[in-house]
Amino acid sequence: MGAAAEVTPEVTIVVPHFRDFDRLDLCLDALSRQSFPADRVEIVVADNNSPEGPERLEQAIAGRARWVIALERGAGPARNAGAAAARGGILAFTDSDCVPDPEWLGAGLKVLERHGFVGGRMRVIAGEPATAAEAFEKAFAFDNASYVLKKGFTVTANLFVRKADFERVGGFKTGVSEDLEWSHRAVAAGLSLGYAEQAVVAHPARRDWRELKTKWVRINRETWGLYRDRRGGTLRWLARTALLPLSAVAHTPKALTSPELKTWRERFLALGELYRLRLWRVWHSVALAAEKREP
Repeated sequence: MGAAAEVTPEVTIVVPHFRDFDRLDLCLDALSRQSFPADRVEIVVADNNSPEGPERLEQAIAGRARWVIALERGAGPARNAGAAAARGGILAFTDSDCVPDPEWLGAGLKVLERHGFVGGRMRVIAGEPATAAEAFEKAFAFDNASYVLKKGFTVTANLFVRKADFERVGGFKTGVSEDLEWSHRAVAAGLSLGYAEQAVVAHPARRDWRELKTKWVRINRETWGLYRDRRGGTLRWLARTALLPLSAVAHTPKALTSPELKTWRERFLALGELYRLRLWRVWHSVALAAEKREP
């Protein structure tokens, strides 16, 4: 009797990764507990050429996924490499430091039946008691419902799209806010964006000011990349920057009333970090604009 034909999976889960083996283990464990039938799913870990090498990667994966190496640095190129290697007709993206709920995949795919691409709900994981950075992130980070329903994009840590549509839109770019830029291209290509409330992915909060600042250095640079080369982009960027202190005032009620914050201690920590971060972003945004004018 000949060998059985290999079954083509319906869905490929793409997980970009770089040197975060412990959290990758937790992510793959969560993906192995999805309620969606496992025989219809494959997982592809797209490693961003971690210096520990393929042997360490295989040890962490422990047979739970296929893997590919993306030589170009960045989460976007890693996701693109994972998508290129995918055998499934649907792509589901999450990140190696994320923990999807058991119903994540099934809930996202159900909403994808009615839309061109879909973003799910993000939940922030923090320590007890929360640090100032963690309190801020619990209140303000990963508000994907607002991103999807009000701003027309989804984070790439919780994204569902048919592979044919992803290839038609094109892959993620580098040097810009990749989730925002890709989502806008997808909408321009005629894809409707849906929100999957029950497709929940948990993401760890940044633990301290250093981690929070590192995150916002990246976000600021990527967002500046969307303005930098446009006509009048620098002036629009500086006008946006000037509004940052006022935006802290506007967001003060959210820090004090967010249901994610359980104590007044957490609320005041989040409020202080809000003002600290917005003022730092003013300085950093002006510095980015000044870099462009250097000969």
